[in-house]
Amino acid sequence: MATVELRFSALPEHVRTARLVAAAVARRAGVDEAVLDEVRLAVGEACSRAVGLHESHDINSPVRVLLIEDEKKFSIEVGDGVNGDSGAHGTDQAEGAAESDAEGEDEMGLAVISGLVDDVEVTTGKDGGMIRMTWPTTAGAVLP
Repeated sequence: MATVELRFSALPEHVRTARLVAAAVARRAGVDEAVLDEVRLAVGEACSRAVGLHESHDINSPVRVLLIEDEKKFSIEVGDGVNGDSGAHGTDQAEGAAESDAEGEDEMGLAVISGLVDDVEVTTGKDGGMIRMTWPTTAGAVLP
């Protein structure tokens, strides 16, 4: 099992880099060429979601992306630093409205990802949240 790990500061300008790296590693892992645009878009959505969560929760830790090549599948895990207990952390009305907007954007991003990827798993825990996306690969397709 080969793994590539990418960590980047939670800034929107780094999402493009994550998309490009994910597409390159997916191609090398043997993901069908016809699916690579979906890989790029899904990674972009997942990373943008993680960046938004970091910004809205004032988290300074980096966004983590794992690109995992298994025997017959290729997986991408995008992790954020927002633990499952970080619900509403204030009662200010303006803050509540901003959190409601962020939740709406979060749900929309997850809907887009679910539309692009057949095998998606979203988890949250004390160490943060994670989106795991998986695509099939063709056997033995290692390109130069």
